[in-house]
Amino acid sequence: MTSTARPPLLMRPGWRTLRVDAAGLVVGTVFAVLAMTPSLLPRSWFFQAVVSGISAAIGYGLARGATWLLRRSARWRRVEAWAGEHVPGRVRRVGWVLLLVAVPVSLLVALTIASDWQREVRSLIGMPEETAAGWLRAAPAVVVVAAVLVAVARGVRWLARGVTRVLRRVRLPRRPAQVVGALVAAALVVGVVDGVVLRWALSAADTSFSVSNEQTPDGVEQPALAERSGSPESLAPWDTLGSQGQAFVAGGPSRARIAEAAGIDEEDVVVPVRVYVGLESADAPEDRAALAVRELERTGGLDRAVLTVVTTTGTGWVNSAAPQGLELMHGGDVATVATQYSYLPSWLSFLVDRSRAAAAGRTLFDAVHARVQQLPEAERPLLLVYGESLGSAGSEAAFDGLADIRARADGVLWVGPPHSNEMWSALVERRDPGTPEVEPVYAAGIAVRFGSEVADLAQPDTPWLDPRVVYLQHPTDPIVWWSPDLLLSRPDWLVEPRGEGVSPAMSWYPVVTFWQVTVDMTNAQSPPDGYGHNYGDLLLDAWALIAPPQGWTAADTDRARAVVG
Repeated sequence: MTSTARPPLLMRPGWRTLRVDAAGLVVGTVFAVLAMTPSLLPRSWFFQAVVSGISAAIGYGLARGATWLLRRSARWRRVEAWAGEHVPGRVRRVGWVLLLVAVPVSLLVALTIASDWQREVRSLIGMPEETAAGWLRAAPAVVVVAAVLVAVARGVRWLARGVTRVLRRVRLPRRPAQVVGALVAAALVVGVVDGVVLRWALSAADTSFSVSNEQTPDGVEQPALAERSGSPESLAPWDTLGSQGQAFVAGGPSRARIAEAAGIDEEDVVVPVRVYVGLESADAPEDRAALAVRELERTGGLDRAVLTVVTTTGTGWVNSAAPQGLELMHGGDVATVATQYSYLPSWLSFLVDRSRAAAAGRTLFDAVHARVQQLPEAERPLLLVYGESLGSAGSEAAFDGLADIRARADGVLWVGPPHSNEMWSALVERRDPGTPEVEPVYAAGIAVRFGSEVADLAQPDTPWLDPRVVYLQHPTDPIVWWSPDLLLSRPDWLVEPRGEGVSPAMSWYPVVTFWQVTVDMTNAQSPPDGYGHNYGDLLLDAWALIAPPQGWTAADTDRARAVVG
């Protein structure tokens, strides 16, 4: 007698794609919950949904992969057959109901607990508290993000199976057909993503940011001073500097503020030189560097007591606090030179423009250094180097190591260095035994020092030779601590005692912590100064240690800091 019972809904044709795997649901939920634990910076409910959704999808995929492998074994098939015979269908249905109830309940409970953790993290870095109620909105968003990613993965699997079926029809053996099908699907996905989606996205982003680059910032006017690029006398026309370059050359402290900070009469203030060459000022990095040198000659920058070579971030941004600190201390007797190499914001430039950052940093410093070397030794300015974030990576590229820095520079300040910076990584890796990754000491601090605040740079209490090299790095800065290694390796900074501002509840979990810190990077500049990727309050004090005017004292630094506010 033929059974007329209808199969369960999700087993019927057309509905099978909606089926979920029990083990995948459990592991995915665990991954989503783990992603709600604290990381370096506080997250909004939306970003929490993104990081938990991504983690849930990965957990689901790992569980499905493990289940697939287990089902290849005869023993597992016997266990499944036994369960099919001896476990009543009603028990299985009740189990599914309990599981489908447990998942959202677990998410809601975890989000409630996570909101308390987020308040703790916000308190640690001096940010105002937020209410917990809004966090519950993340629960459905987590499910949506995970479902979309799982659906995409299933689409790729469907494509691989389709290719496999075609190959089987031409009598290719099953295993080779499956391997080829998987490879073809992977190649097609990579080709579409890299060759179409990413290229279109980057082209659209480049167009969008190039338009923004052409817009003069509000309140910024073309400088009249001959000592500035973009002025009527400039070799780099105002409309070629880009918005960040225009803001840089038009800014700077007034003569009165410089006089007050330096403790001199206003008539003794020297007009600071600010040279900037934009992407549209010249075509190639070498041409922009050569134009920058000619601008230094035209503005009198080579005659200043201090000459600072800055490698910008992606958009061409220069942190105004960097040149300002030197200008205030040295009575304006400072020249600062920078070039632009990209339209894209720093995080996007980090992904696609790192080679351009390195080329720009190396080319500009080499050109300026070569020109300074042509001056009589007694007339050469102090040659300083500055780079922040991706700019520090480009700036590092100008040097082969500490010996090269000592031979060609008079002081270096690198701020918020990305973990991928080769020189920084090598120095931290070879730090003195017993010193933590967040506050490393290298070679007893004789040449290079690291710190999250100026007091750290006074340690260890050993000689610090000139030229001095400083890395500023906050324990809560995700730009510094993000690395692909977080996927599978616990970093030292989570094994050693936590740095200031890092929650003691933060732990490392495979895959999960990587996505947490990845999302943290998007919020890196949301905390106040002293945390995250904000270093403006430290730059003047750092310069006072690296390149102070003759006779400069701690009291002078306090006076200049008061002017900065």
